[in-house]
Amino acid sequence: MTQLVSVLIPAHNEAGYIAACLDALFASDPLPNGMSGEVLVLANGCTDNTAEIARSISPAAGWVTQVLEIAEGGKLNALNTGDATAKGDVLIYLDADVVVEPALIQQIATGLAGDGPLYGSGRPVVAPARSPLTRAYGRFWQKLPFVSQGVPGFGLFAMNRAGRLRWGNWPDIISDDTFARLSFSPSERISLPARYHWPMVEGLENLVRVRRRQNIGVSEIEETFPQLLENDEKMPVGVAGLLKMAGGDPLGFSAYALVSMLVKTPMYSSRSRWARGR
Repeated sequence: MTQLVSVLIPAHNEAGYIAACLDALFASDPLPNGMSGEVLVLANGCTDNTAEIARSISPAAGWVTQVLEIAEGGKLNALNTGDATAKGDVLIYLDADVVVEPALIQQIATGLAGDGPLYGSGRPVVAPARSPLTRAYGRFWQKLPFVSQGVPGFGLFAMNRAGRLRWGNWPDIISDDTFARLSFSPSERISLPARYHWPMVEGLENLVRVRRRQNIGVSEIEETFPQLLENDEKMPVGVAGLLKMAGGDPLGFSAYALVSMLVKTPMYSSRSRWARGR
């Protein structure tokens, strides 16, 4: 029986990014024999030509594209709409500003083909930034154990159908990627070796604002879904580990420490579920 891979791409005013995202996706290595793919571009609340651009890009052989224009903005509503439409045995949730390397989609399709609940993602690489501060911060942040050794899933995460059946609609939370990851035990999470490129926000103010929003999102899950914390695979770096990393990249450590300190100040408060601060 032919198996289907569904790639869901929530997109709110992503005209500057969606073409590169889809071009990279359709340049992926062929899916395994017996598998085909569908792409659902979930254009929600767009006031630009994201949907038009998405429709103009021809899918690769073995793939079909469907663009769903959703009047209401919001990522979670877009994900719920996409899940109600997706027919895949494997579901890949891909941010519209992420660029995958050729091997990743095939590796996910193969790795998550089992019957039991499984979750997976590739190896994240911070895309080149214009801001020197963001470049330094991203370089250091990417070496933290959670990013370099775990399966963080920011920008791209996937699960098989058995895994997605663990909950109904996406809950009204900030951190959908954390919720998805913690819905699976560490033994159910698979790290695939292929990479994807994820853009980090530019400049100090945006780094602090987004970092604070991420922290609020994690706290929200701790308060609302405390049972999921059992699946949190702690990878603390510790003071000694930070000092060792700082010795190897003092500039990166300085940028990371500055953002971490400013996150604790009240001037960068934000609970936005969407703004990336580009």
